[in-house]
Amino acid sequence: MSEVIFSVFPSENFIDMGLYQFGWEQCDPSHSFGPAARNHYLFHYCISGTGRLLATNAKGDSIPYQIKSGQGFMLFPNQICTYIADQEIPWEYVWIEFDGLRAKETLDLTGLCPDNPVYRANYKDIAETMKNEMLYIVNHSEESSFHLIGHLYLFIDSLIRSSTSAHVHRGTRLRDFYIKEAFSFIEQNFQNDITVEDIAAACCLNRSYFGKIFREAMGKSPQEFLIAYRMTKATELLKLTELSIADIGNAVGYPNQLHFSRAFKNVYSISPRQWRNEHGGGKPVR
Repeated sequence: MSEVIFSVFPSENFIDMGLYQFGWEQCDPSHSFGPAARNHYLFHYCISGTGRLLATNAKGDSIPYQIKSGQGFMLFPNQICTYIADQEIPWEYVWIEFDGLRAKETLDLTGLCPDNPVYRANYKDIAETMKNEMLYIVNHSEESSFHLIGHLYLFIDSLIRSSTSAHVHRGTRLRDFYIKEAFSFIEQNFQNDITVEDIAAACCLNRSYFGKIFREAMGKSPQEFLIAYRMTKATELLKLTELSIADIGNAVGYPNQLHFSRAFKNVYSISPRQWRNEHGGGKPVR
C-alpha cells in the first residue's frame, strides 16, 4: 500500500507566486496518474526509485522520459501527461504545484519547458537544498501562509541555481531589466487608465518591440498581463474587504462597473458577485 502526505494551500492572495497543493508519496509498483492536464505548474522531484513520464511537447506529440532518483519533472499548464512508477523499483517523490504572474518568467531561468520537462541537477548540493525545501513545505503545512510562501521562494531559488549555469547572456539581462520596469509601472499604476503604449513608454521602448519581448518572457501579451493583474487584485478586494462591486472595479482601473464585471467574467467565467459569494468574501454586495 502506498504512503501519501497531501495538503492543499489555504490562501489565494499571493499574486507573483502562489502555492496550490503539495505532497509526498512512496508509490506502489506500477502506480500511475493520467493522462491528465494541469491548470498550474507542478514539479515532482524523485527521491528514490524510478518511473516513466509521458508528456506532450509543443507540437502535441507524446514523448516518453525515464526519471530516476535525483531527477525531477515539470508539468506545465494544459500539458497532457501520464506518469507511472516502475514495477520493480517504484519511485518515492515529493511535489509542489504553484503558479503566479511571474511563474513563466521564473521558470524560463531553469531551462525547463514542455519540450524539455526533465530536471537534471548541475549542482548536487543545491539540489539537496531544493529537495529539503520541498520536504519542509510538505511537513509543515500547519505553518502560516507567509511562512510557506517564503519556503516556496527558497525552493524556486534552489531550482534555478541547481539547474542552470552561472553565465547569463547580456541580452537576457537587458530583457529582464525591461520586464521588471514594466512590472513596476503596472504595480504602481494598474488602478489608472493606462495603456500598453504607456507601459512601453515607461520602459523607453516602442510598443511593437516591447510587446515582443514581453510575450517572450511572460507567455502573454502586456494587455493580457495587465488584465490578469487587475483581476487578481479584484479577487483580493472581493475576499478581504466589504467594498461594493463598483468601488472594487474603480479601484482596479474600471470606473465603469459594467465594463469591470464583463472583464472579470471573461477571466473567471462568473460575475464578481458570484465569486464573492462562492469564496466567502466581504459581506452581501450593494
